[in-house]
Amino acid sequence: MRSSRAALPILAGILLGSGCHGSQSKCSQSTFKAILDSIPGTSINYVEEVPQDGAFGDAATNIPFPRNATGLPALYAASFNTKTPGDTSYNFGVFLPTNQNSRFLATGNGGFRGGINWIDMGIFSQYGFATMSTDTGHSSAPIDWKWGLHQPEKLINWGYRAMHGSVTATKQIVKSYYTGDIQFSYYAGYSTGGRQGLREIQLHPDTFDGVVVGAPAWWTAHLQTWTMKQGLTNAPCDAQDGLRDGIISDPDGCSFDFNRLLCSSGNKAACLTASQIDTAERLYSNYLDTDQAPVFPGISLGADAAARSAQPCTLGIDFLRYWVYNDSSWDYTTFEYNDVLLSERVNPGGATADNFDLSPFQDRGGKLIHYHGLTDNLIPAGSSRYLYDQVYRTLAPKGIQVDDFYRFFYVPGMDHCMGSAVAPCHSVPGFADPEHDVILAIMAWVEGGMAPDKIVATKFRNDSAFAEVESQRPLCAYPKQARYLGRGGIKDASNWECVEPETDRVERAGSFDIFAKLTDTSGLWRESIIVAVLGGVAFLWFTRR
Repeated sequence: MRSSRAALPILAGILLGSGCHGSQSKCSQSTFKAILDSIPGTSINYVEEVPQDGAFGDAATNIPFPRNATGLPALYAASFNTKTPGDTSYNFGVFLPTNQNSRFLATGNGGFRGGINWIDMGIFSQYGFATMSTDTGHSSAPIDWKWGLHQPEKLINWGYRAMHGSVTATKQIVKSYYTGDIQFSYYAGYSTGGRQGLREIQLHPDTFDGVVVGAPAWWTAHLQTWTMKQGLTNAPCDAQDGLRDGIISDPDGCSFDFNRLLCSSGNKAACLTASQIDTAERLYSNYLDTDQAPVFPGISLGADAAARSAQPCTLGIDFLRYWVYNDSSWDYTTFEYNDVLLSERVNPGGATADNFDLSPFQDRGGKLIHYHGLTDNLIPAGSSRYLYDQVYRTLAPKGIQVDDFYRFFYVPGMDHCMGSAVAPCHSVPGFADPEHDVILAIMAWVEGGMAPDKIVATKFRNDSAFAEVESQRPLCAYPKQARYLGRGGIKDASNWECVEPETDRVERAGSFDIFAKLTDTSGLWRESIIVAVLGGVAFLWFTRR
């Protein structure tokens, strides 16, 4: 395997010496205050110098991100504050590397937390980017909703305003600090961070040249998780990709009959009763309203059940209590479909990223890479496919070739954004090229016109990024999927190919027909199942009759 010291070829020769040039005055608060004169409402909190291989963060006070970024390049770290209406404000942090690449990258948050994401900023600073993250106007744990009670301006900051304002201000700061233009601007984020990136290019298509989003929580008022045992569906769907290895590569193309699991007189152990089968079918089926219109896709076949409990999940309850109803005493047992409709109308913070017309972003040459793990049990992968298909259906009639600017990748075996025994690793030590590294892939596409048909995912032994490579497999641009050639080592990416699915794109396109029809949606509630619809996530739990 290649050495981890391999140069980043796309960055070779473009790192520019910058920073203070031996002058502390350039990096003082007073100098930044001069820059901020042109940015109304924004002030500096602090600026600190970080040496080569140093660490930085707010680990002691940053509840959402209680670890510091480590192993940093030499840089200056600065924090700023911007005032917003209603006596609210948001902070944002900036890393300014001494050796920078004339490029800017913003990153996002996760869940409903605030806090500055210094950790991911640190990763991206290794490429030479000047990087930015915002706390979205608050500091809280990922599953804390209480800060939004009767706080519409704070919710708007979280929904979109803090991201756009922070990006705009940081661009001005970077230009002044390095006394030069930013050649290219990028964004990378996952989950809520993915939603933030999509919302930004929908509202402000000229902000970024290239965007990478993973498992985006884009369908804010509809998003929900469905649970069931993974082992029930793996066996009949596993071998579709040419290899039986516990990983389902094409859940959309797998038709699974739950009746095969019906208990018989000779098999009462690994089986389901008729009532349990009906429940399982509803869990994996797509959630429809009373008129059979789609609300949200069901969990993909092969995704594990992680949200199963005999007790209601506080996430769903708290979203409706604190963000939708603004009533801390709201009774979750009264939940019904009208609560879904109300959530959609309220759309707390204007966070939902459901504008499928990305033609303004495409018109200015923007590029989008979007990925989602197929065993994601927090945000069903079907939501990402639905997003891609709706963009396709919106733009195709305009004569726009979606693949010219938007590539979507399923990641078989990957959980929510990361994790599982087969999770890929981006920013890949030893494979610093666009074929293996999604950040270099978006740069190569934006700056060199090299559209990614596939990206090789890498798993390191013991999931340690500096250990020996255990396996690699190509991720194929949708709708293609990886297929084992039937020869050679299964852990070698060269023994896999990207092939067209058996169903064509038109059949798979995101019309409402892709949603399974439930003839009696009211039965969903009678089957001892309660669904709590969240702004970013909704959890399903079992109850006992």
